[in-house]
Amino acid sequence: MSVVDHQVSRWTGELWQSSAKLACVYTAVAETTGGFLRIVCRVTRPIVTPHTSHTHKMADPDVVSPHKKQAVEGDSSLGSVVASHYNNIEEKGLRERSKSRIFYMRNSNNWIKSFLISYCLKQIRDRQVDGYPISVLDLGCGKGGDLLKWQKGNIQYLVCADIAETSVEQCKERYNRTKNRGRGNCFNAEFIVADCTKKRIKPLMENSKRQMDLVSCQFAFHYCFESLPQAETMLRNVSENLKKGGYFVATIPSAYEIMSRMKLSGGRKCGNEVYTIEFPESRSENPPLFGDRYNFFLEGVVDCPEFLVHPPTLQKLAKKWGLELLWCRKFDTVYQDALKDPDSQHLLNVMQALEQYPNRDEQATATEGEYSHAQEHLNERRGVDAIRTLSKSEWEALCIYQAWVFRKIT
Repeated sequence: MSVVDHQVSRWTGELWQSSAKLACVYTAVAETTGGFLRIVCRVTRPIVTPHTSHTHKMADPDVVSPHKKQAVEGDSSLGSVVASHYNNIEEKGLRERSKSRIFYMRNSNNWIKSFLISYCLKQIRDRQVDGYPISVLDLGCGKGGDLLKWQKGNIQYLVCADIAETSVEQCKERYNRTKNRGRGNCFNAEFIVADCTKKRIKPLMENSKRQMDLVSCQFAFHYCFESLPQAETMLRNVSENLKKGGYFVATIPSAYEIMSRMKLSGGRKCGNEVYTIEFPESRSENPPLFGDRYNFFLEGVVDCPEFLVHPPTLQKLAKKWGLELLWCRKFDTVYQDALKDPDSQHLLNVMQALEQYPNRDEQATATEGEYSHAQEHLNERRGVDAIRTLSKSEWEALCIYQAWVFRKIT
């Protein structure tokens, strides 16, 4: 049994069994694999009214020079494959990124991360005195895509760790540029190259006695489910570096959503024009809890092996390491939560998380039907000149993910 979105559900091996619908102030459009977010806006004054879906439940810094330590070993696992993949991704500027088919989806994912990070930082500050210095561990930091979020969150110290050395170097360079600009107080940071699924990172930290208020792992945790020892090591890295009462937030592909889509596809492959998930022909009819590998392709961003994360197993392992699950929600649900927050509503436009339809230039895709939900909405409402939305394919890809929030209780 597992509690997700305040609903008790059970794992059948393929599908997430639940008939509960989300109670919310927004209207809903039911779809088998997720509805399509639609945000209405008039030319004169935007009005935000999203449509979501029926879901498958589920202080001044000290002067410290940033540094990097390495701990990556060669072995028979896929760690080197993952590291090589991310090391070889070309760094692109905003102009080039804006040409991507999934530009708005990536911005939406980034917007959701901003909300999750802000949410956790608020929970921490609400339990502390004013001016409390927050320390954060970012596992799977990549190229530093969340550095600005940490700066906006006014943290004091950040430890960045990732398996990909090139990514960590780029993260460090981005941090140094931010700090050298001198725009407000910037936290201090250190950088570690390590496979966090196999190596304890506490001995690699500049101050191994430092305890964190928050551990964040964005779009990377699923790699640890290659094996039980790797999952244990990752959760140990979370727990032993986290203060009692501290938070752990992770974004993970939903195993239930993936298996539901596989069931609907009638095969071992599912996807649309922006993503593909494919299991190998050799996959067992009774797949293991660990090492259940699939190949994931996301347009222009990811083409890499990943592993299903079995939710009850994750919850049980986390509990072993003193981490209590507070909630787990699919991204479409988190989207709703974020839209209730005024700051997040403002960020939605600032971060270009949604695409205007109709667009004066051109849409992200010309594929027929990708904006039928948007056109239908316009047809139903007089005086509405345009709406902001995501294409159907982008929304379906976004809804694969879910957010997990834990709190350390021991």
